[in-house]
Amino acid sequence: MADHQPDLVDDALRRLGAGHTDLREAHKRWQARVHSRTFPGGERRYRLALGAPESVTARRIGDLDCRVLRWPLPLWPDLRFEIVTAATGGAVWNEWLVRAGGAPVAAPRTIDELLPWSCTVDEVARAFPPAAALPADAPSRARLAVTDPASGARVTAHFTWGLLQYVS
Repeated sequence: MADHQPDLVDDALRRLGAGHTDLREAHKRWQARVHSRTFPGGERRYRLALGAPESVTARRIGDLDCRVLRWPLPLWPDLRFEIVTAATGGAVWNEWLVRAGGAPVAAPRTIDELLPWSCTVDEVARAFPPAAALPADAPSRARLAVTDPASGARVTAHFTWGLLQYVS
């Protein structure tokens, strides 16, 4: 997210009582774990890093039976970190931020209301139908093509970990 919104990342670090050195060290530790031969994959990886999930639910997406696990985040109390896994085996199919159940849902009405870190992928897709998923430009990123209701112009909403970063 620092690639797109460095000022917001700086604000978040201050709110967490951390600095850029802490951020770099945490990233370094995570990368070392992820690339270690002994660190588990799939769902177990997230349970080791984040602890027990707040919720685990079964979900059917098309013909696939899935499990959805969600963790609270100190920085964003209205969001949850969500992973979607295979119903058996724990292979992770998706990971991103989603709105917490019961939290106010972002409902932008215009493209100008799409502010960084204000909406999730699902909220933008619902607010501007018909939204079309575009190919991701990195593993943790998503893009949606949406239509500006005021001008009719097609724009692209860019997300990192499911959270809106910018519109182009």
